Amino acid sequence: RLMAQRADKRGVLQTMSYQNGRSSGDGYQTIESSMSNVDSNGSGPNWKKWGIGAIAVVVLGLIGVSMAKPGHSAAQSSASASEISANGKMKLFDELHRYVLEDYDAKPTFASFLPGVAGLYGKPVWSFYVNRGQGVASFGSKTKDFPMLEFNAANKAYQLTPFIGFRTFVKTLRGKRSEDYEPFAPGASRNLDSTDQEAEAEKPKRIMYVGSNEFEVREINADLGLTTSAKYIVLPEESFGALVRRVNFTNTGADSLTLSALDGLAQMEPVGGKLDWGLKEMSRTLEGWFGVYHATDDLTMPFYRMSTEPTDEAAVKIEKAGHYCLAFVESDDAHANLLPIVYDTSKVFGQSTPLEVPQAFKVSTVEDIVAAPQYGDAKTSSAFAALGSVELAPGESIAITTFYGRAEHVKNVPKIAKKITKAGYASGKFERARSLINELTAGVETNTTSKLFDGAIKQMYLDNSLRGGMPHILGDVDDDAKYSNFDEDERVKVFHAFSRIHGDLERDYNAFLIDDTYFSQGPGNFRDVAQNRREDVTLSPRIGAFNVKMFLSYIQADGYEPLTVEAVVYMISDPNEAAQIAALTTADTNSSDILTNILNGGPFRPGQLFNLIDELDVKLSVDKENFLDQVVAVAENIPMAVYGSGYWADHWEYYLDLIESYLAIYPDGEETLMYDNELRYFFSSATVKARSDKYVLTMTYDGKGHHVQQLDSTYFDDEKAAEQEAFKDVNTGLIGIDANWQRTEEAGRAFKSSPIAKLFLLGAIKYATRDAWGMGVEYEGGRPGWNDAMNGLPGMVGSGMPETYEMYLLLKYVKDVVDKYGRAVVIPAELNKMVKVVNKALYKLENSGWEEPDDLPFAVPEQLFEYWDIVASARENYRNDVQYYFSGNTTALEAEDVSDMIGRWLDQIEAGMARAMKFGSHGFGDDGTSGIPPSYFSYEVTKWTKNKGKNDVGLPLVNARAMKVGRFPIFLEGPVRQMKTIIDDKENLKSLYQKVLNSGLRDDKLKMYLLSADLKGQSYDMGRMMAFAPGWLENQSIWMHMSYKYYLELIRGELFEELFFEMKGGGMLPYMDPDVYGRSLMECSSFLASSKFPDPETQGRGFSARLSGSTAEFLSIWKLMFIGPKPFFIDDNGDLKMQLVPALPEFFFRDDESGSDPTFDEDGNYVVSFKLFASITVTYHNPTGSNLFRVKPSKYIITMEDGKTEKIEGPEIPTKLAKKIRKIYGVSSIDVYF
Repeated sequence: RLMAQRADKRGVLQTMSYQNGRSSGDGYQTIESSMSNVDSNGSGPNWKKWGIGAIAVVVLGLIGVSMAKPGHSAAQSSASASEISANGKMKLFDELHRYVLEDYDAKPTFASFLPGVAGLYGKPVWSFYVNRGQGVASFGSKTKDFPMLEFNAANKAYQLTPFIGFRTFVKTLRGKRSEDYEPFAPGASRNLDSTDQEAEAEKPKRIMYVGSNEFEVREINADLGLTTSAKYIVLPEESFGALVRRVNFTNTGADSLTLSALDGLAQMEPVGGKLDWGLKEMSRTLEGWFGVYHATDDLTMPFYRMSTEPTDEAAVKIEKAGHYCLAFVESDDAHANLLPIVYDTSKVFGQSTPLEVPQAFKVSTVEDIVAAPQYGDAKTSSAFAALGSVELAPGESIAITTFYGRAEHVKNVPKIAKKITKAGYASGKFERARSLINELTAGVETNTTSKLFDGAIKQMYLDNSLRGGMPHILGDVDDDAKYSNFDEDERVKVFHAFSRIHGDLERDYNAFLIDDTYFSQGPGNFRDVAQNRREDVTLSPRIGAFNVKMFLSYIQADGYEPLTVEAVVYMISDPNEAAQIAALTTADTNSSDILTNILNGGPFRPGQLFNLIDELDVKLSVDKENFLDQVVAVAENIPMAVYGSGYWADHWEYYLDLIESYLAIYPDGEETLMYDNELRYFFSSATVKARSDKYVLTMTYDGKGHHVQQLDSTYFDDEKAAEQEAFKDVNTGLIGIDANWQRTEEAGRAFKSSPIAKLFLLGAIKYATRDAWGMGVEYEGGRPGWNDAMNGLPGMVGSGMPETYEMYLLLKYVKDVVDKYGRAVVIPAELNKMVKVVNKALYKLENSGWEEPDDLPFAVPEQLFEYWDIVASARENYRNDVQYYFSGNTTALEAEDVSDMIGRWLDQIEAGMARAMKFGSHGFGDDGTSGIPPSYFSYEVTKWTKNKGKNDVGLPLVNARAMKVGRFPIFLEGPVRQMKTIIDDKENLKSLYQKVLNSGLRDDKLKMYLLSADLKGQSYDMGRMMAFAPGWLENQSIWMHMSYKYYLELIRGELFEELFFEMKGGGMLPYMDPDVYGRSLMECSSFLASSKFPDPETQGRGFSARLSGSTAEFLSIWKLMFIGPKPFFIDDNGDLKMQLVPALPEFFFRDDESGSDPTFDEDGNYVVSFKLFASITVTYHNPTGSNLFRVKPSKYIITMEDGKTEKIEGPEIPTKLAKKIRKIYGVSSIDVYF
């Protein structure tokens, strides 16, 4: 047995023996160690800053490790037999269901990320990776302003990651052959385009494995007999956050191998305030603040921080927080020793400033490098773990595990070190990272013969939750609460964790935020969150109408919504209740008093609450879950949002989806939801200008004339801001949350309306915002709709048919509700005034004698223009009336009057939709006769008068006197939205499908659909899409979200054959060509470069990873496939019933192409299964294995948790059982027979 000698912190020489241990099922060999270099109390000397190598003798012994006997086969760290398919190529997925990418660094680039999910009671870090170098391109905490490895946009990350990211330098000795070697070095990448592939095959083999909550890179060097792998996770369920990296070395040779190594980050950024801007703009100057400090008297706990935050302000902030790097040879059986860290970059790279060649490493031993002085002042440092000479027998492995994180004080680092070096801690966290995600995605657990699909739906659900938030039920303080939903028990609350805006290496324009707290979450864009929460209630019925109520609360008096949605906050209004909760949940009087003050101190989120408890040393007497349930049960649930910039035209379009999903689970809750709730109106600090203040006379782009543009449509309203200032807290200087809700002027209370009234208000305002031809809804708020690359369209006085189709559906729904329940709709008196003017103008138009000609002129007829002008003025006058306050007066509109009124409006909307079809689209190769509905129109103001006003830059303002309409090429959004209005007309729907299939929207090469047809010849006025090359971003590319919206309408309209033709034909994940897509088939992209893109090598590749609305559409498709459109319904007798009518293709039951064997029950029926409500296993028994397209079941067998069964003959589940299933009360499984 080889021995390693070291001196401990007190200078006492000790002799240590190291033995190889067994890994606990993760496939990694770990190393045992019998002592730690951390004191038993976890503390160490504070703020020791290193300048010399005076104690090198102390740390030299830390890096020597050797082993005596093999325990890990070489095959486990190379490509195992299970990963090789029959054709000799590697399978797409390994046994852990991770996507496998061979020769990853030799293939086209892609960027992705670890999900940043540490569990409800964990503190996440963010981490982005690319398929270059060792993967991780940047990581840090909270936002890109707080990096440990600097955030770089994707194009730079592809270049820099192999050099400034994680690096590994190894010295090997086998017999007499010694080498210095860098695994994953870019110079040794294979060239897949080389004509000499035999020579390329001699280079190391590199593989990337992409899992849902981990990724790994592996290099197999057959010549050297060494396999190196690096695996990454975000530390789950811990009170501190960290990126965890495990590097594994395996001797795959026939004889012993001696190696030593440096492994870690080439560049490690310190803590020092918001750094991203400084790192980009003044990085050299910034280094003057940099320093490396230490928590102990050796080199094992470096602490990277700036001396102060880098400002020139009078108030100087001394920085106490820092980043740590803790590394050790992993053990499952004994406490591990920390390895020394080399932080002086020059001691590794010498004067190789590009960091390409480790010049100093090549001329020194690892021991000599550690023994030499290191300096960390005024420069960017490194973070390399130093591993001394280790002898590996054939098949033997050694694993170095390193934690990179942030601590608020250097004194916390030894405590963290003591915890993470415990036996089995690291391996347990790697296993938990995987099981945690499996638990979180259990709600869509699916088992078919298509294992690709089964895996894809779980990834889709995860990514959907990262954009919209994953709902968690709180307030379960007793059994009554546990079996109630959000609407039934006011103690039950819903909190969405893990959400964030989609900022990443490719979406570098977005400033993401991932709170490093328990119940971590960050804000998101309104449309993203609204869409991605569509199926929340489908997967978790206890949510009830939470999302519907929250989003309808965001409707403003002007008919718009804020840009950014934040997580709800909680507030306890009764001080006595706060004191009572504090007394019941704390361990001592002092803690009770502190907690009482916290709970009475204003609104809070769970993460903030737990942070305060930790900071103020509140001692709880109950567990965290129990404590939080008791607190939120007595708290009020308050939605939060932020105005942002401009008013987007599509935000309201997602309300009906939320309502329909709710009604599919709670059809018996509609009347109560619509009439018996009161919702506030969001109050933003921006106001929409009247036309006379935003129609600007300006030069045309060629400078040869003038034209009228609609510019600067909204403005920051100082008077609204002053109104919000009334809610400023005199102690904190912060504006209270009540400032977000519009009030009545006299009473000063938030004005409220029922949901049906708010929907009526919304529909009425959108109806009054139709364009002059009565076709599209105007983009008069300064922003376009879903297709935000049409950012110039508002300036073109543009309008959108997508909004018209959605308005039509909204008003139809309101009419259906008032017809069904016959109850009055109580609206603000100001709105009633507007409606009267609108209806009077409509009456005048109907009696004007104007008749629509067969051939429509582009110029707007005088009668229509006059009607448009009157209605638009009424809308502007209404907004002026409610700009700051509601009067508080209301008007009750009788149901019959509402129904008649909306009926007349619907007639006008239908006439406008018909006109739009007559005008059609127009573009390159498009004469407007395709029969595909147009998406957008523009309006040229042909006559105007100056109104003596000027805009902020002095340009004259005008009043429009005449207009003519302009057309655009076809876009996919138009037919997608129109399909929703003809969803019950299967013949018409199928006809439209064929038209789109045979149009310029079809990418025949890729068998997918383009966002737009050819834009050649279009004006740059329309927006940024014209700035891009065809096939890239929004210019004639394949925008996956809109394509999936299209596929969703196919299954909604029961065009099953068409949907599954598209799916299996490669138009949908996970059935695309992996070599073309270029990334994991589990992960959506925002867009694919289409076949219109000039470079054929780029065509079909996915860009802007994940966090796409595509996931919301995929989940809805999954629901309609496995559950059906209306699992709960009210029968003709008014009773609640349940039915499961799936739409499952044959290839889910049996598919020779998939390579998976079908599953049978004991009677020989083909079966597939899924989880209903994340709890109840539903199994479909199909005797023939053929398509099940809305076939009604012949019987159900329902098994209860106590083992009893209920057999139901026929297609419907009766009321009593239906309610139990919906409450997930005592039901274990449902077997459905056909």
